[in-house]
Amino acid sequence: MKLGYLVASAIFVASLTASAADAEQGVLRVGIITDMSGQYADGNGRGSVVAAQMAAEEIGNEVAGRRIEIIFADHQNKPDVATAIVRDWIDNRQIDVVAEGVNSAVALAIQSLTRERKKIFLISGSGSSDITGKQCSPTSVQWTYDTYASSNSTAKAVVKRGGDTWYFLTADYAFGNALQRDAARAVTAAGGQVLGSVKHPFSTPDFSSFLLQAQAAKPKILALANAGSDFSNAVGQADEFGIRNDGTQIVALQVTLTDVPALGLAHAHDLLFTESFYWDRTPETRAFAQEFFKRHGAMPTAYQAGVNSALRHYFKAVAAINSTDSETVVAEMRKQPVNDFFAQGGKVREDGRMVHDMYLMRIKKPAESKGKWDLYEYLETVPGDDAFRPLAEGGCPYVKN
Repeated sequence: MKLGYLVASAIFVASLTASAADAEQGVLRVGIITDMSGQYADGNGRGSVVAAQMAAEEIGNEVAGRRIEIIFADHQNKPDVATAIVRDWIDNRQIDVVAEGVNSAVALAIQSLTRERKKIFLISGSGSSDITGKQCSPTSVQWTYDTYASSNSTAKAVVKRGGDTWYFLTADYAFGNALQRDAARAVTAAGGQVLGSVKHPFSTPDFSSFLLQAQAAKPKILALANAGSDFSNAVGQADEFGIRNDGTQIVALQVTLTDVPALGLAHAHDLLFTESFYWDRTPETRAFAQEFFKRHGAMPTAYQAGVNSALRHYFKAVAAINSTDSETVVAEMRKQPVNDFFAQGGKVREDGRMVHDMYLMRIKKPAESKGKWDLYEYLETVPGDDAFRPLAEGGCPYVKN
């Protein structure tokens, strides 16, 4: 099996060899496991590595007397490939922390391994709320968003605006299924009705049969429980079928910033969704985004920003206790509030959920946009405790009664 390792240090010096003594005494090693070549590569991929490098450089590439080194690899959206890579990192690379993990099926597989091996896993790109539910881990933190927060806030807002009959177009894997489940619960709780759903395979090029089924149900809301190129293809083809001309509104349950320029505002305009980070929201988000843009040539997605924020908080905890012991570091991460460009007053819960405010957004019309990355209109803030699932409802076995 070709694992295709790609390696870069926090000071941009490649290194694949390290003795156990070196790892214990002089190096803190971070492994970024991500999609470098598939449909999530633009929103995660190399940009997540850049975000990690920035987090290391912000503290001088060193913490608790250890030089920070970042290695990374492409999991190819395959759980078996991902676990093989991470297992090798643990056994042979003396990895201290694994981060990113886009694709929920991949993240759940990695989490099972890191839980068993007592390694920290900082999850940014994966959204299934099961990650902090029954499949939670005492050494994982889900940082950026989850399917409950993304769907709960959006569904409540849309039903409140009169969108009370829903039909779901859902990617048939862990992320899509969780997104539909969490959104459907929110719709019915808000007084709406779910008319039906249809599931499509991951990475589907032709949505015609699925869209025809949705159109036949005549819902007020066509909810897209997918992401990446699946999201872009579904929106573009829905316009070809004239679904919005029939009075149906399209609601995106998950949007990645980099998908919108590729799709075009002519198709994406007026979609409502809930986001955890937008580069142009505050002076602090703009400052981070401008530095990121210099290095990567694109504005950061929420997932890439989440990688940076999660590692910042991790490094802060390591520095505070002068240790990289996984359980001790996670305990310190829970003690300290998250206050940075990504979140203010964020908190890491016992189930591994980092709770922070979320933001209801609308994608701008073409005439409203002033440039390639001027894409979203901020509508309102959803407080973190309202956006994310209550701790008692997740079923995490590590949460004390």
